[in-house]
Formats: sequence, C-alpha cells, structure tokens
Amino acid sequence: MTAVPFDVNDDDLRESFLRRVMFDALTDLTEDTLSLWGTMTPQQMIEHLRWAFQCSTGIIELPCYTPGNMLERAKRFLYDNRQTPHQFKNPAIGENMPLLHFSTLADAKAGLQKEIIRFFDHFREVPDAIHVHPIFGPLEAQEWQRSHFKHCYHHLCQFGIIDERGTTSV
Repeated sequence: MTAVPFDVNDDDLRESFLRRVMFDALTDLTEDTLSLWGTMTPQQMIEHLRWAFQCSTGIIELPCYTPGNMLERAKRFLYDNRQTPHQFKNPAIGENMPLLHFSTLADAKAGLQKEIIRFFDHFREVPDAIHVHPIFGPLEAQEWQRSHFKHCYHHLCQFGIIDERGTTSV
C-alpha cells in the first residue's frame, strides 16, 4: 500500500498524483482486489474514473444536477481540504453502474491513463475551457483538477491501494 498525502490545495501534489503517483499505486489493483466500501468492482472503478475525465474535457456532456442556488456552496467543497465521503452517490450515475467498455482491467487502466493525458493536453491547448460537472456545475481547469484529485483519491482509498491515514476525511 502506498502512503499518499491528501492536500487538495497543493497544486504540485495534485498534478503529480494524477500524472504519476496514482498509476504507480494502481499497479497493485487486480481483478480480485476487494473494495472496503461500496459495490464497484476494480474495473468498474477504473472505468468510472475514465468517465469523469471524459466529462472534464467535454467528450461527455452532462447537465448539472445541483440547483443553481446551491452551486456556490457545492463548489466550496473543491477548495475544502476534506476527502469525499465514503458511500457518496453521484446523481449522474444513480444506483447502477454503466456497462463496461473494456474487456480487461489492464485495458481499462490504459484507457484511464489516456484520458488523463487528454485532460492535461486539453487544458494546455484550451486554457480557458469550461465544462460542466454534474455536481459542481461549470468548472475551469484548476477546479476540474481539484475534483479529479479528490475523486481519484477517494476511489483508490476505497480499494485500499493507497493509505489515507493521517489525512482529513469525512
């Protein structure tokens, strides 16, 4: 298990986590890895993360499910150095996970890595791009990076492949 600090306000930590640390930790994830909470399989989790990165680059467009008068409060969570709560339900997904796109976990991991590269390339090429998050509404690059850091960290903790001890959790 890899010990990884949690600090959503550290720009360098967020970027190194998404570009490198996360994939180093994912080498320990196998088809047989059990989740500590929730019902996702390892491959469902990887494909779910891939889906989120596709939302952040506009490949997948979703509405925002948060009422307009609550968006400011919801978006503050991106700046609050607290982890995503266990058992959090994304309203864009509901109770049932979508069908898998990849035939193997290894292919899903490669697909996720491709989308993360696309994410950094997209915002380097179009730095003012804004894409809608289903909970936080319209987000720019740095806000999406905060969201991805919290989201990926949450799911890697879910499968026990990173150590969250010593961090602030909800």
